[in-house]
Amino acid sequence: MSATHTRSFLPRRLLGAVCIAALGVSLAGCASKGPLTTGSIPSMNKPLESMNATELRSAAESIGRAYDKNPKDAAVGMKYASVLTMGGRSEQALAVMQQVAIHNPTDRNVLAAYGKALAGAGLFDKALDAIQRAQTPDRPDWQLLSAEGAIHDQMGDPATARERYRKALDLKPNEPSVLSNLGMSYVLQGDLRTAESYLSNAVRQPGADSRVRQNLALVVGLQGRFKEAEQIASSELSAEQASANVAYLRAMLTQQNAWNKLKDSDRKATN
Repeated sequence: MSATHTRSFLPRRLLGAVCIAALGVSLAGCASKGPLTTGSIPSMNKPLESMNATELRSAAESIGRAYDKNPKDAAVGMKYASVLTMGGRSEQALAVMQQVAIHNPTDRNVLAAYGKALAGAGLFDKALDAIQRAQTPDRPDWQLLSAEGAIHDQMGDPATARERYRKALDLKPNEPSVLSNLGMSYVLQGDLRTAESYLSNAVRQPGADSRVRQNLALVVGLQGRFKEAEQIASSELSAEQASANVAYLRAMLTQQNAWNKLKDSDRKATN
């Protein structure tokens, strides 16, 4: 099925919703990499992106208690905000980061996390301001450039977004999270073939995580290759992670009955 045909029942508002959801995962994920083992932060036995809703609630309660004891601790506050974001509590995450930023006004990492929390709450102008204040021209940070690009995409400025992604790739060649964001930028414009090219490259890179694979599965699914999309979403993962990824894929494609239409298209193509 061609990209043009796909767009006939996946209008721009659906593509936009799908892409913003994926970029939102990417923005939230930048602050949540690695296990929770530092300092006074309660330790966890798995990465946040692998947790289900119950586990995220438990993590939020545990880290929230540490945050209550010392709301000025930047590491605890950022991790708490990240857990809240992953659990869909973006407004609370933003409130936490506002407090952390007040207590740590010159901390570059705090400003970056604050910007991501603002973006997660849809406050894109303020998010850009915070991330740009965190950036330093003499030592530019590729993660900040990628996050800035994602915000520009959500603001409807793909040219600027892609320029930021390419600057990030100059600093960190073949970084899968940046390639993934670049691919999703093309999804917003309905260019699914170009998007798939970047995302396929991203998945092949060392360090590509399940979120990158989810985005590739999503783009493949949007082109009507339903079975292939489901295989990508569930490959090389534990049964629990595979189930979560397929559920994510279904949730995105079920909008406006797109999932059933893709299944019908895929069934006809194989008959």
